Amino acid sequence: MLRVLVCVSGGGTNLQAIIDGVEQGSIINTEIVRVVSNNKSAYALERAKQAGIPAVCIAPRDYEDREEFNAALLRAVDEAQPDLIVLAGFLVVLPKQLIRKYENRIINIHPSLIPSFCGTGYYGLKVHEAALARGVRITGATVHFVDEGTDTGPIIMQKAVTVQEGDTPEILQRRVMEEAEWVILPWCINLIANGQVTVSDGRVYLSE
Repeated sequence: MLRVLVCVSGGGTNLQAIIDGVEQGSIINTEIVRVVSNNKSAYALERAKQAGIPAVCIAPRDYEDREEFNAALLRAVDEAQPDLIVLAGFLVVLPKQLIRKYENRIINIHPSLIPSFCGTGYYGLKVHEAALARGVRITGATVHFVDEGTDTGPIIMQKAVTVQEGDTPEILQRRVMEEAEWVILPWCINLIANGQVTVSDGRVYLSE
């Protein structure tokens, strides 16, 4: 049974997709053991409560400095003894100690086709604003392992989404979530839970 910890800062729609996947059987051999948020008002915490999943808020403002916050975050993760950490819209730079300790056991969902519109400063609506400003015809989402860079870890899966005439950043964000994020994130978790994902020399290999 894969023990999954989900980190989220906002509404938690990707968290909900994971919860639904586990409940409906599209994600098997998996248990969500904890939800961690850095935002006390995140609706994701309510989603966790409704699903009976233990949840905790580790908010930076509750600690004197970044070092104390990072230590508290690491403790909150370690306590849950996760096999996999899923960043589902988590707007926090992870401490390097955590990344190293859970190497190839942290995945992130990013709302673009990496390497486009990714890296420092590209998050949330900013990604879709940039895609529309550039005039791309195709965007999408990427699930990747997390390394010490920003959106630079090995890519597990991507799914393309068509940009349509008249799209606003908000409309495009919703389409990318519905057509890509909520599809490939649960899919990747299921693959990992069933031993179908390996990492070698910085690349991901999927097996049947």
